[in-house]
Amino acid sequence: FGSTAWMANPASGFYDFEISNSLRFEDGDSAYLNFTPSSAGNRKTWTWSSWVKRGNLGLRSIFSAYGGTANDALLAVIKFDASDRLTFDATTFNFLRTNRVFRDPSAWYHIVLAFDTTNATAANRVRMYINGVEETSFSARTNPSEDADHGINGNYAHDIGRNTYQDTTYYDGYLADVNFIDGAALTPSSFGETKNDIWIPKDTSGLTFGDQGWRLQFKQVGTGTASTSTIGADTSGETNHWTSNNLVASDVVPDSP
Repeated sequence: FGSTAWMANPASGFYDFEISNSLRFEDGDSAYLNFTPSSAGNRKTWTWSSWVKRGNLGLRSIFSAYGGTANDALLAVIKFDASDRLTFDATTFNFLRTNRVFRDPSAWYHIVLAFDTTNATAANRVRMYINGVEETSFSARTNPSEDADHGINGNYAHDIGRNTYQDTTYYDGYLADVNFIDGAALTPSSFGETKNDIWIPKDTSGLTFGDQGWRLQFKQVGTGTASTSTIGADTSGETNHWTSNNLVASDVVPDSP
């Protein structure tokens, strides 16, 4: 396939950085990753970034945190709702819920959620970006209070691939190069760039991740307990490794954005 006839030249160097692997989640397997920070990070300011390719549509949770009490300070989840709108929930209300829907299982979406309750401008405390562009049309929006602590980045359970609180709504599809920045609200330019009018990944290895930050590149195929050799190995340098559940080595695949 590396020929001009197929409009592909692997030696052209078009991409400055290429994501080599993604992790496949099968909702029927109840597959997920989990991690509990050893201590709380910054619960006012953080950034989450991931490349997402959906499998089954409908209600699917991507990333969540739960501290054991169903209140807005300890529960948060990034998910697609039952109508396939991208949503950032805190307990029973929505911080953000898009108007548009995400129903293309062939597409990679790059999602960035920047959270910063220290921002004096209420509308800038939670910002959502899709493929490098800020999302501004929401069917629901609730701005968090200034300087408020919220659920993600506390020293309690965090899950990738399911809703921690409900123990259900498992994600189905692929995730690639999942990044979490503890203590900074970044823009998409830290994670991607536009080239020939296409939004493509950038290498995030030079970012400052913070003590409780992490980067999951899915370079390892070991399963089970978190370590440098298992699927949830953190490659940020912060050693915040994740434990895999109901995942197998063959769920690490070469599908890539």
